[in-house]
Amino acid sequence: MASDEGTVRVDSWIWSVRLTKTRSMAATACRGGHVRVNGERVKAAHGVRPGDEVRLRHAGRERIVVVSRLVSKRVGAAVAAECFVDNSPPPPPREEIVAVPQRDRGTGRPTKRDRREMEQLRGR
Repeated sequence: MASDEGTVRVDSWIWSVRLTKTRSMAATACRGGHVRVNGERVKAAHGVRPGDEVRLRHAGRERIVVVSRLVSKRVGAAVAAECFVDNSPPPPPREEIVAVPQRDRGTGRPTKRDRREMEQLRGR
């Protein structure tokens, strides 16, 4: 379960400590350049060691964690919380998330008047 010496693949570690839902999502994040270890973009096979800073952009926010313990297999939430120190900024409050206005089904395309009203609401 835990390997205290050497290194562990970054995609495996991100998945093991429950920062992503699946290992393939972690590997995809690495391929897309959304994972940085000590400030450098890394591939999925890059090794992490205790003390490394891992930055992950996932699900609309950035997670900044410092590796405190290596795990190569997925562990429970309580154990996973002990494997890293979370330095992430707090998530934005739900009030700040603006809902996109939806038009009623069947109303068709917006008219010129509707578009002007929408632009006025957006402040354009």
